[in-house]
Amino acid sequence: MTAPTSDFLRVLTERGFIHQCSNLEALDAKARTGELVGYIGFDATATSLHVGSLVQIMMLRWLQKTGGKPIALMGGGTTRIGDPSFKDEARSLLTDEQIATNLAGIRRVFTNYLAFGDGSTDAMMANNADWLNELKYIDFLRDVGRHFSVNRMLSFESVKLRLDREQSLSFLEFNYMILQAYDFVELYKRHGCVLQMGGSDQWGNIVNGIDLGRRMADVELFALTSPLITTASGAKMGKTAAGAIWLNADRLSPYDYWQFWRNTEDGDVGRFLKLFTELPLDEIARLAALQGSEINEAKKVLAFEATALLHGRAAAEEAAETARKTFEEGTLADTLPSVAIDRAALADGLGALSAFVTAGLVASTSEARRQIKGGGLKVNDNTVTDERALLTSADLTADGTIKLSLGRKKHVLLRPL
Repeated sequence: MTAPTSDFLRVLTERGFIHQCSNLEALDAKARTGELVGYIGFDATATSLHVGSLVQIMMLRWLQKTGGKPIALMGGGTTRIGDPSFKDEARSLLTDEQIATNLAGIRRVFTNYLAFGDGSTDAMMANNADWLNELKYIDFLRDVGRHFSVNRMLSFESVKLRLDREQSLSFLEFNYMILQAYDFVELYKRHGCVLQMGGSDQWGNIVNGIDLGRRMADVELFALTSPLITTASGAKMGKTAAGAIWLNADRLSPYDYWQFWRNTEDGDVGRFLKLFTELPLDEIARLAALQGSEINEAKKVLAFEATALLHGRAAAEEAAETARKTFEEGTLADTLPSVAIDRAALADGLGALSAFVTAGLVASTSEARRQIKGGGLKVNDNTVTDERALLTSADLTADGTIKLSLGRKKHVLLRPL
């Protein structure tokens, strides 16, 4: 087809958000009416979403900025089952109390990206527990289950992956795709929602919802998926040695979030500026064209803009200033991330390996040993060479802290209490 003419699909196309669409021309026409309602579902498996969900969050943001109405669907019901899509093993079942705690944490993220309210383009947050928890099973099987072919469900890649690897796929998980399809139809009936967006691994589940909408409500619904985001070196976006890049400040500080984006590979800068910031495309093209050491300036812009969207401009400015003092002036910024330790532990001698684990710079003492062999760990800018080294009160700097470093760009202060 020709290039989209609606602001929504034009922006998503220009910025690289679109992988597949069920009917791009019809969706483009719907978006032009200014009445497009779309949703993305987020299951509550942790107290925060991580950066792997950020593409979808930005799609909801662009939907609102271009005149549509975004719905963030919380999976309070489906989280009780677990999505089998491309998972090797069944998801651990969570209690209702755990799910409620996780939902409360996740909700905080969306207020940074979406404007909620009662207006026609104001975002809304829904919870599929509102309808899934009230389902009468026999009625559901009769009214909804009859529209699903087991043969077709077995053909989906997400299911075949588990079966080909001889991994158990429970009947509970097998029902997930039916419930997700039902969510789509329920959101159409309740809120006029005709678009479901998601990552490329959700294509089969979303298409199920389109088919169910046609069968149950005689309506055309739409699917729009984004590509799987990997780095230029082929790694999965957001996975680091230190763990997931969380979006809640209580799980990852704004400074560490800023540093994550500052460490972007050279080949990803232009693409990530398009996806994760709102800078104009001509400015992005200028930044992406920088060569040699100048590309670092583009990375700082990416880090600042991405951090400002999530944590606010003040937090982004503080993170940038902390990094400038630490890396350009060589001074110790008091806004570096810090971890409290028991002062008595220093009197007895605190194992360096355990200190780096406590600081969150490495996941385990075995990983710390590997980093020591490669010269990757430092205490007060001195390379650690002995895995049996102990930290004591003698290691405290003038400001009463001990600086731990992983490589050149990850630093944490130990603060004795």
